[in-house]
Amino acid sequence: MGWGSGAGGAMKEEKENGEPLEPPPPGFRLNSPMAQVCLIGMVCFCCPGMFNALSGMGGGGQVNHEAANNANTALYTTFAIFGVLGGGIYNVLGPRLTLLAGCSTYVLYAGSFLYYNHYQHQLFAIIAGAILGVGAGLLWAGQGAIMTSYPPAGRKGTYISIFWSIFNMGGVIGGLIPFSLNYNRTTAASVNDGTYIGFMVFMSIGTILSLAILPPRQVVRNDGSRATNVRYSSMGTESMEILKLFTNWKMLLMIPASWASNFFYSYQFNNVNGRLFNLRTGGLNNVFYWGAQMIGSAAIGYILDFSFKRRRMRGYVGIAIVAALSTGIWAGGLANQLRDTGGEKLDFKNSGSKYAGPFVLYFSYGLLDAIFQTLCYWVIGALANDSETLSRYSGFYKGVQSAGAAVAWQIDTHKVSLVTQLVVNWCLTTVSYPLLLVLVMLAVNDEDNNGVIMDEEEKQQQQQQQQMEIGGEVGRNGY
Repeated sequence: MGWGSGAGGAMKEEKENGEPLEPPPPGFRLNSPMAQVCLIGMVCFCCPGMFNALSGMGGGGQVNHEAANNANTALYTTFAIFGVLGGGIYNVLGPRLTLLAGCSTYVLYAGSFLYYNHYQHQLFAIIAGAILGVGAGLLWAGQGAIMTSYPPAGRKGTYISIFWSIFNMGGVIGGLIPFSLNYNRTTAASVNDGTYIGFMVFMSIGTILSLAILPPRQVVRNDGSRATNVRYSSMGTESMEILKLFTNWKMLLMIPASWASNFFYSYQFNNVNGRLFNLRTGGLNNVFYWGAQMIGSAAIGYILDFSFKRRRMRGYVGIAIVAALSTGIWAGGLANQLRDTGGEKLDFKNSGSKYAGPFVLYFSYGLLDAIFQTLCYWVIGALANDSETLSRYSGFYKGVQSAGAAVAWQIDTHKVSLVTQLVVNWCLTTVSYPLLLVLVMLAVNDEDNNGVIMDEEEKQQQQQQQQMEIGGEVGRNGY
C-alpha cells in the first residue's frame, strides 16, 4: 500500500504481503533519494549548467548576438512544447531513456557555435537550438519529477537547494573556462575554439552520467518507504492528463511565475553582462552569478523547510522574503540602467570603482534567479508527492517558462528599449507573488509530525482508524 492516501496516509508503507518495509542499512546507497538528487544535480551540472555558462557570456560568446538570439528563440519555442509533453514522455519511457535523449542534444548545441566560429552560418545554430529545445524539455521534466518526488515531504526545500547548488556549480566552472582561455583578450572578440570544446566535453560526461539515474520505484527513503510505487503509464493516459493541466487551477495560478522565471535571462546576459563588461570580465562575472545562485538556493531552501513548524507559514514567509528582495534588486537595476550611457566596456582589473556597482548588481540578479526558482519548485513539490503528477506539473512549469523565454530573446533581437525590458521583467515577477500566495493558501497542506502530507479529510480518517485500533485493543485485553 502506498503512503499518503486515505486512512493509510499516516501509516508506514507496506510490502504487497502486508509486512512493513524495514529501513535500509546505513551508509551510502545509490537508491537513496539524496544520492539520486545529487546525481541528477551532476547531470545538470554538466549539461544545462554548461549551457548556462555559454549563454551567460552574452550572445553565446559571439560579438554579434543575432545568431545566439535566433538559436535561443528556436530553442525555447520547441522547449515550450516539449516541456509540457516531457512529463508524459517521462512517465512512459522512465528516467534513463528520457534523460539520455535530453542530455545528448546539449553537445550538438555547443558544437554548432564551434562551427559558427569558423563559418558564420546561423542555420546550424538555429537547427541545433530547436533540437536542444526538445531535449531540454525531456531533461527538465525528468529532473523536476526526481527533485520534487524522491525527497521526504518535509525536506523538499533542502533537497531542491542541494540540487540547485550542484547544478549551478556547473555555471561556476563553466564561467572559469572562458575567463581562463580568454584572459589576455581585453578587446571585444568572440571566444576561442577551446572554450566550446571544453563545454562539449562536460556535456558528454553528463550524458553518460544520466544512465545511473534509477526509476522511482527503486528509490528507497531512510524510513523504508519508496519514492513512489507508480508504474509507467501509456501515451493515451498521458495525453489526457497533459490536456487537463490547461484547466487545472493550480497550474493556471503558476503561469505568471513560470513565464517570468526565464524571461529575464536575455536582459541580464546580453544587456548587463554582455553589454557592460569585456570578454574576460564577463566570464569572471558568471562565476559569481552562478555562485550567488548556490547561496540563494541554500538560504531560501532552509527557510522553506525549517523556519516554522507549519508548512503553509513557511511558504508565506518564503514568498514575502523573495518579493522584498526582488523589489530591491530590480530597483537597483533600474537605477543602474538609467545611468548606462554605453561607452567603454568595464574590466575587473582596469576599471577600478566603476566596476563595483554593476558587478554587485549582476551578482544580485543571480541571487534573485535562484530564490525565485527554488520557491517555484518548492510550491510545485508541495502540491503532490507521486512522481507521475509532479513530472507533469514540472513539465508544465518548464513549458510555460520556455514560451516566455522564446518571446524574451526575440524582444532583445528587435532592440526593444533596455529600460522597457527591465520594467517588464520587474512587473512579471511582482505579479507572481500574490498568485503564489493564493496557491499556497488554498492548495498546500500542512504536515503531521511524521512529515506526511494530509488534508482535513485524511486527518479525520486517521483519527477514526486510531480510535478503532484503541477499541480493538481494549476488547482484546478485556478492559
